[in-house]
Amino acid sequence: MAVPARTCGASRPGPAQTACPWPGCGPQPGPGARRPASGPPRPLWLLLSPLLLLPLLAAPGASAYSFPQQHTMQHWARRLEQEVDGVMRIFGGVQQLREIYKDNRNLFEVQENEPQKLVEKVAGDIESLLDRKVQALKERVKREWDEERFLDVGPPHRSALACPLHTCPLNTCPSSASEPGEPMKRLADAAENFQKAHRWQDNIKEEDIVYYDAKADAELDDPESEDVERGSKASTLRLDFIEDPNFKNKVNYSYTAVQIPTDIYKGSTVILNELNWTEALENVFMENRRQDPTLLWQVFGSATGVTRYYPATPWRAPKKIDLYDVRRRPWYIQGASSPKDMVIIVDVSGSVSGLTLKLMKTSVCEMLDTLSDDDYVNVASSNITRANCNKMIMMFTDGGEDRVQDVFEKYNWPNRTVRVFTFSVGQHNYDVTPLQWMACANKGYYFEIPSIGAIRINTQEYLDVLGRPMVLAGKEAKQVQWTNVYEDALGLGLVVTGTLPVFNLTQDGPGEKKNQLILGVMGIDVALNDIKRLTPNYTLGANGYVFAIDLNGYVLLHPNLKPQTTNFREPVTLDFLDAELEDENKEEIRRSMIDGNKGHKQIRTLVKSLDERYIDEVTRNYTWVPIRSTNYSLGLVLPPYSTFYLQANLSDQILQVKLPISKLKDFEFLLPSSFESEGHVFIAPREYCKDLNASDNNTEFLKNFIELMEKVTPDSKQCNNFLLHNLILDTGITQQLVERVWRDQDLNTYSLLAVFAATDGGITRVFPNKAAEDWTENPEPFNASFYRRSLDNHGYVFKPPHQDALLRPLELENDTVGILVSTAVELSLGRRTLRPAVVGVKLDLEAWAEKFKVLASNRTHQDQPQQQCGPNSHCEMDCEVNNEDLLCVLIDDGGFLVLSNQNHQWDQVGRFFSEVDANLMLALYNNSFYTRKESYDYQAACAPQPPGNLGAAPRGVFVPTVADFLNLAWWTSAAAWSLFQQLLYGLIYHSWFQADPAEAEGSPETRESSCVMKQTQYYFGSVNASYNAIIDCGNCSRLFHAQRLTNTNLLFVVAEKPLCSQCEAGRLLQKETHSDGPEQCELVQRPRYRRGPHICFDYNATEDTSDCGRGASFPPSLGVLVSLQLLLLLGLPPRPQPQVLVHASRRL
Repeated sequence: MAVPARTCGASRPGPAQTACPWPGCGPQPGPGARRPASGPPRPLWLLLSPLLLLPLLAAPGASAYSFPQQHTMQHWARRLEQEVDGVMRIFGGVQQLREIYKDNRNLFEVQENEPQKLVEKVAGDIESLLDRKVQALKERVKREWDEERFLDVGPPHRSALACPLHTCPLNTCPSSASEPGEPMKRLADAAENFQKAHRWQDNIKEEDIVYYDAKADAELDDPESEDVERGSKASTLRLDFIEDPNFKNKVNYSYTAVQIPTDIYKGSTVILNELNWTEALENVFMENRRQDPTLLWQVFGSATGVTRYYPATPWRAPKKIDLYDVRRRPWYIQGASSPKDMVIIVDVSGSVSGLTLKLMKTSVCEMLDTLSDDDYVNVASSNITRANCNKMIMMFTDGGEDRVQDVFEKYNWPNRTVRVFTFSVGQHNYDVTPLQWMACANKGYYFEIPSIGAIRINTQEYLDVLGRPMVLAGKEAKQVQWTNVYEDALGLGLVVTGTLPVFNLTQDGPGEKKNQLILGVMGIDVALNDIKRLTPNYTLGANGYVFAIDLNGYVLLHPNLKPQTTNFREPVTLDFLDAELEDENKEEIRRSMIDGNKGHKQIRTLVKSLDERYIDEVTRNYTWVPIRSTNYSLGLVLPPYSTFYLQANLSDQILQVKLPISKLKDFEFLLPSSFESEGHVFIAPREYCKDLNASDNNTEFLKNFIELMEKVTPDSKQCNNFLLHNLILDTGITQQLVERVWRDQDLNTYSLLAVFAATDGGITRVFPNKAAEDWTENPEPFNASFYRRSLDNHGYVFKPPHQDALLRPLELENDTVGILVSTAVELSLGRRTLRPAVVGVKLDLEAWAEKFKVLASNRTHQDQPQQQCGPNSHCEMDCEVNNEDLLCVLIDDGGFLVLSNQNHQWDQVGRFFSEVDANLMLALYNNSFYTRKESYDYQAACAPQPPGNLGAAPRGVFVPTVADFLNLAWWTSAAAWSLFQQLLYGLIYHSWFQADPAEAEGSPETRESSCVMKQTQYYFGSVNASYNAIIDCGNCSRLFHAQRLTNTNLLFVVAEKPLCSQCEAGRLLQKETHSDGPEQCELVQRPRYRRGPHICFDYNATEDTSDCGRGASFPPSLGVLVSLQLLLLLGLPPRPQPQVLVHASRRL
């Protein structure tokens, strides 16, 4: 199993390159603060007062000016703070909006989120949903033996074969009808009864079988298809389909569909018999849907590889070879056996080379694809966690090993708790008897893999052996298991599947032992979206959410579960500690949830912003309970300010207006005709009503909304009254903000491009109307980064435009580039505090850059002339007059440039500051103004690399030396035999020594694949005070001053401009980079907590292990065999013993 990755913070660089040149000017040592290295006593001049020292540090080329003193820069910082606060007080309207809410107190109620009650209710609802699906799998079918009733049920095509061909004698076919009031027939038991009643037919023919081949349409369109070339004899149905939004697909409810893997011959006797008896499941599927119309895919996956699913729909054929095999799907693997503890041993001795080595590598990769989330691949470590179930060794070799009977006698006999599966790989002349003995003596199975084509089937059939104890356990093993989330192969999106094994109940004869083969696995899908609908959406606020995990710690629900790839072969396994930023508190919560406990804990933790550019330290309340009857546990996360929420109470208006909602008070302010005077309104694209047409274009969505409201009455049952009424309430409240504050203010006076307000109810109002043309924020406030960050931070949050270093600079034309400044509106009603809205302004970048220079200068206002410093006097530099020598910038808490006194840097606003001034950013980081956090994104999607278009690198060919040719022993060794194989294949297939083009599902040239990306974010460190320092680099040293601006997320930095590039230090990186993930050895030493199954079926005393694969090895030609045997008579040294490799990861 893949070893889970671990999020970690990066260690700091080496010793700081900065030093404080006078006492008391740096931060006091504290948590996270960097202490100066110990050393010899400082020179006396370092102890002088800053007032004496700073005049001596004149900037080169400006002899009349000196670097500004600390109190001067602190004065500039206060002016900046006052200017921002003044603008936000006048235009933000925080206080006025509080008053508006209180004036409209009769229009809403304050409701409370009670975490324990909420999480228990949601857990109960999910349990009920899954239980309803389980009933279609688990209830005992009542057997009916009335052929007439069976004939009456089902589609017309079954009239001739209602009782599947030669399945059972007259009047002995199980019925699929149900008595009035009787529980519906259930799938697993029905399948077992149908198969038990079925009589095997050796002479069954393709033309006798009528079914819908899901791949038939795609194969008919493909002239190179094998079935088209040889012509399929089976009676394949041609069906009509209708679009069904529940399945996101076209379906036919009258039939099932059949999918058979590409590498399985459809006309084989085994497959035809399988198709014959599984046909009867069609009626059970339809009866299930009749009683529960919400059922999605119902599937039977057979151990032979046949998949029969309902309702019928065409197979989603890939552009190239379809490698889908139900036996390799996560739901089938999990249902077909108990969890596994697997050790893989690979022979890498000298005889393994060429084709054999390639076969072994491919076989191991294919073997790893047969593991589920619950399985373990053990490593040589004593502290590794295990499933403690189905222990097995998988041994890949080219044969000729010793039996090592003494080892098995000592460690595995007599109970044989560890199964041994052996794989003879390649075409060779070695004795495979020891391999056969190892497997048969240890309850395993012996397989032969002579060629590429034999790999897939032989690396998955061991599951049949593991299923034996389950079959023999009978009813006890009939337990429904729910999978982790995965991508549905038929396009349903993310789903979970309830699985139940189907056993073979037949006996070879009277008095004979019961059959111990598993027939397959029944599965019923539940769309993840259906589970999400049971969770509260908008009452938890923008930063509250529900999540769920399984026994492995993998998330079933989480707002950060967003896989970027849609390839159903890619696993969707995201650990809770990777979905969030890991810390000790979350590790404790995760362990408690896996153990099935209830709990509640308030923690301080780090969270990423929605745009993944920032990190905030926040307070969160975690509450969790187990979901009964499942292996899932549900958690609820709430910020303290989301304990309460507003619920609109428009009952008085509704009673007065029996007309459509459009006649309600305040609805007129949603109409575009009001935008010019009241500001533009964006409404969150929520599901207000069932008949509301969704659209990615907010203007079109608003139009659809208004048109529907012309028809819908306020108390309509098709609408979500909570969402609808809150939207109308916030429409009126934000309009009053326009009326009381914005409309009478001149935005140009303060160089503002826009003012805005966004609310929990889903309204974003931007004033004036023309500013909406440049509004790029998400119309859903809960998905807008500025909104969520404002709720989590006190004060004013600056958000510069997002810029990537690889993109062209900002275009400063027509004053359209702005900087958002936002703050949350905290409302206190009695003892209840909540934050229902965020307000803010949009600053004109160029105008505020000029204002910034004035505020950080010796001028008191913009109209005052600049002060000149005489040639015989010493003056302090400022950010306006001396901008050629002095760099002044505002940087936000993520390290992104917000404002600069350098005109040429205006188009770099929004970039990570290390891309603007790497030397200065590194100094800020080394002096603890910033802290770095590194984590890994396991859901990223990457374009295929050019070398990735090849299935394998050119095959390695062993080239013998002259000494080898002269050595008789070499001619009889496996190396010679391997070389002979290579040459033989080279003659037959001229491309053998070339790389193989990759042929698999999808187009490798265009399809993205999942990858790991390393993310790095920066956030404010422990330093809050004003701080002066020197970037020490000899003649290139620089003075700088840094200070946090109170009540903002800004850092004010003043520094000398660099005069030379000799001090170029390492550049801090912030952008995502490709990664292999954290150090694997470290993860093995500190494995994340997982929990094994509650019950394990890996042993049964009655198991018959006589069928263990005693096959014959590949026979070489008689001439070659005789020649080699004659040479062996001469007496040759023994073959080297195989080395052992144990793989700890499924990702090879």
